[in-house]
Amino acid sequence: MPDVRYPVLYQINTRVWLTGLSRTLGRRATLDDFPDAELNRLAALGLDWVWLLSVWQTGPAAQAISRVHAGWRREFAETLPDLTDDDIAGSGFAIRSYTVHRDLGGTEALARLRQRMQQRGLKLMLDFVPNHMAPDHEWIDTHPDYFVHGSEEDLVRSPRNYCRVETSNGPLILAHGRDPYFDGWPDTLQLDYGNPELHQAMIGELNSIAGQCDGVRCDMAMLVLPEVFERTWSIRAEPFWPKATEAVRREHPHFLFMAEVYWDLEWTMQQQGFDYAYDKQMYDRLCDANARPVREHLHAGLDYQEKLARFLENHDEPRAAATFPPDTHEAAAVITFLSPGLRFFHQGQFEGCRKRISPHLVRAPEEPVDTSLQAFYGNLMTVLRQPVFREGAWSLVEIVPAWEGNWTSDCFIAWTWQRDGGERRLVVVNYAGNQSQCYVRLPFSDMADRTVRMEDIMGSASFDRDGNDLISHGLYLDLPPWSYHVFQMTAS
Repeated sequence: MPDVRYPVLYQINTRVWLTGLSRTLGRRATLDDFPDAELNRLAALGLDWVWLLSVWQTGPAAQAISRVHAGWRREFAETLPDLTDDDIAGSGFAIRSYTVHRDLGGTEALARLRQRMQQRGLKLMLDFVPNHMAPDHEWIDTHPDYFVHGSEEDLVRSPRNYCRVETSNGPLILAHGRDPYFDGWPDTLQLDYGNPELHQAMIGELNSIAGQCDGVRCDMAMLVLPEVFERTWSIRAEPFWPKATEAVRREHPHFLFMAEVYWDLEWTMQQQGFDYAYDKQMYDRLCDANARPVREHLHAGLDYQEKLARFLENHDEPRAAATFPPDTHEAAAVITFLSPGLRFFHQGQFEGCRKRISPHLVRAPEEPVDTSLQAFYGNLMTVLRQPVFREGAWSLVEIVPAWEGNWTSDCFIAWTWQRDGGERRLVVVNYAGNQSQCYVRLPFSDMADRTVRMEDIMGSASFDRDGNDLISHGLYLDLPPWSYHVFQMTAS
């Protein structure tokens, strides 16, 4: 488990970042060129983790597929109107080898960067893709039994899910990696978790990765759960994750596992040995812009919530600035990142970037900085550095109508953070497109006979309230649409 109870993670698209740096340097940049000044800036933001996306060796087979796939090519051109083949390196999730890509400087360059990160208190997260490999992975020749095989009938019946592969052992029909709801990813081949030897081989890969970083984000981690794998492939499989996480932690006791997971399987993945699971439910409810489902989600047990990775965007989701209007964006961010769990930010989010970058691409479009949003996130990160939000005790608080028949109290979400010594924060959000009123019931009996100072550390509001009145009636609030307060509370 992490050193900090509620850590902060920042995802960087490594290849895209180095492409931009290469233009500045006038030569190909590697991980050794990652500036100390940038590492200092990331550490000063209050980050605990940096996830470097797509550092592993990819190959020409997957790249060639990425460059000719018509649907993907259209998507790439929407991101980069001046798209060229050089911009398409192939997906960072079509991995040919779990060795650091030679164009990034190789294993030694990553080790040197990791050491510089450690000097600044930053931990390194990398990718692990359990479900599939690139079509030119060496196992195709050395261990073809590690992959799901098909028949001529499968190839005819489902050509988007199977392909013919030339190997040193002759041609084989193999399955593309996929999930049960979509066609296969044509730049990958599906691993067979019905084969116990594959389990051991993948544990070996994980142990190798664990010697190079502090944690992994496991791509589509739920796909190798026995029930999901059997539903997809009609192949029985034994559980992989419990023995994999246990085996890695025997060698690396503090190694961290984060699961990309959907389909309401977050709790399942936590029980399989994961420290964190994506909180897609929170994200989807925030996108629906309705306070009650968000509030209901926050009623879950803290043992579950504190192991959720909470985000507003990542490389798979649309950009937050393109998804949420500005005022809704701020309110959603306050809810997401001032709740318990791992706080997961994405490169470009602070600047208000609006174009999602496919993991097949190595170049980003030029976009203007949204200075207003940048200032908001700067303020939010300052707040998040306060120990009460990193180590404190979190609790939802009761909201009651401001008067009989006033339904707008249902638009509020509110909670407190506390630390020993009386340090307290109150977060209140009107997550609705209408003016709303309510009373917030505060669980602080020691406010009796005292004056309570309320100072909004993310705004300008500041006022005093009688502690007896706060205990008997609650804090009255009348807030505009999508507005919020993050109150520092002190009693005298």
